[in-house]
Amino acid sequence: MVSASRAQTRASRGLLCWALFEWARNPYVLVITIYIYATYFTRDIIGDPVRGQALWAAIQGYAGIAIAVLAPFLGAMADAGGRRKPWVAGFALLLAVSASALWFGKPGGLGLGLVGVAAAVGAANVAYDASMVFHGAMLPWLAPQKRIGRWSGAGYALGNVAGILLLILVLVFFYLPAHPAFGLDRAAHEPERFSGPLCAVWFIIFALPFFVWTPDRPATNLPARERFRRGFASVAATLNNVRRYRNVATFLIVRMIYNDGLNVMLSFGGVYAAGVFRWGETEVAAYGIILSAFAALGGWLGGNLADRIGTRRALQLSLSGTIVAAILSLGFAPGRLFFVVPYPAGKVVAALPLFSTAPELFYIGTVIVIAICLVATYANSRTMLARLAPEAHVTEFFGLYALSGEATGFLAPLAVAFATSASSSQQWGMGVIIAFLAVGLAGLSLVKDPNAGSGARP
Repeated sequence: MVSASRAQTRASRGLLCWALFEWARNPYVLVITIYIYATYFTRDIIGDPVRGQALWAAIQGYAGIAIAVLAPFLGAMADAGGRRKPWVAGFALLLAVSASALWFGKPGGLGLGLVGVAAAVGAANVAYDASMVFHGAMLPWLAPQKRIGRWSGAGYALGNVAGILLLILVLVFFYLPAHPAFGLDRAAHEPERFSGPLCAVWFIIFALPFFVWTPDRPATNLPARERFRRGFASVAATLNNVRRYRNVATFLIVRMIYNDGLNVMLSFGGVYAAGVFRWGETEVAAYGIILSAFAALGGWLGGNLADRIGTRRALQLSLSGTIVAAILSLGFAPGRLFFVVPYPAGKVVAALPLFSTAPELFYIGTVIVIAICLVATYANSRTMLARLAPEAHVTEFFGLYALSGEATGFLAPLAVAFATSASSSQQWGMGVIIAFLAVGLAGLSLVKDPNAGSGARP
């Protein structure tokens, strides 16, 4: 009895540390790719919000191509080798090093240079997505089938709470004081540049419990060459026999479409808002804190909803909410409400230190809904795959999951880049992603909902 109790305690501790890994890793997305470094890149490294948005989209797109090619084969090799944590550790190190290098990206393209910054961001994005393959593939092995949704949502919720804390630290220690912490030079944009090393240190510290206490599958002790051979053979066999996995294959294709839109919406939220409303560093950081709080709520609600009403229905609900709110959000600008209603630019309607005009307040209200629904969709997508994937090939399918998120992942960013450049409008540039979400929502009707209680697999 004591032994069973200790085993249960170790299992619970392992799951908690699995979720805490997202506390360590996910702030990179919020601080670097959305709010702090992304806006610094477009505004100060490039110097033009429209051109900067187009270039930032191109960087995301090319990084997506790289992970799309690598992920399925890496996942299959991990399945052949048994252990996942060494792969997580390798990509965690790459993420930390690449994020730290962003310190050297100076205004006007000096220092690391535009090519260097693009390479560092691209490498960090590849490392982030690759670590998700192996970390996510551990969930079906660690968690009971009927609790997968909750743990998936808990991971996303913790990641967003961590992002909130890190954004608050940036705001309190670097943006609000007259003299930023550590003697950083605001004129040289050192607070923004320091966000890269800050994320790296945060990641290293809080990822340690995962590596210490989360159990891993036993190693198969196959030689590296044999794992490589089996990995490639397994991916080829899976693709050749895709009819055996028709339901999960359908889901991966559908997810490929809507995930493109979600990723762009997430990555360009801060860039878009800063460009349209001409927000500075303080406004962008505060905006990120507000949205991350509601995003954490979305992760928790989404995971629990999937366990209660079924994963497909939860996905359809969260995607529908994202689409409606996204359409509404594009209707607000400094001189406009709801697309067509004129508004005196700069007119204050609320005695607030930030976001005091009606367009800003309406915009933030709609984006709060996006934040809740978007993170719920991410959490429920991972839950869906964890319940559908064949147990013997789970990491390979998480590799294919990454492929489905990135195989056409360059299309939405490049579509944003093209639409933004062609129209010279950030609104039109962001508007194209709604089509990706709508097609994905329609495609979910073709996916059979797995039985959350039985844990049955195709």
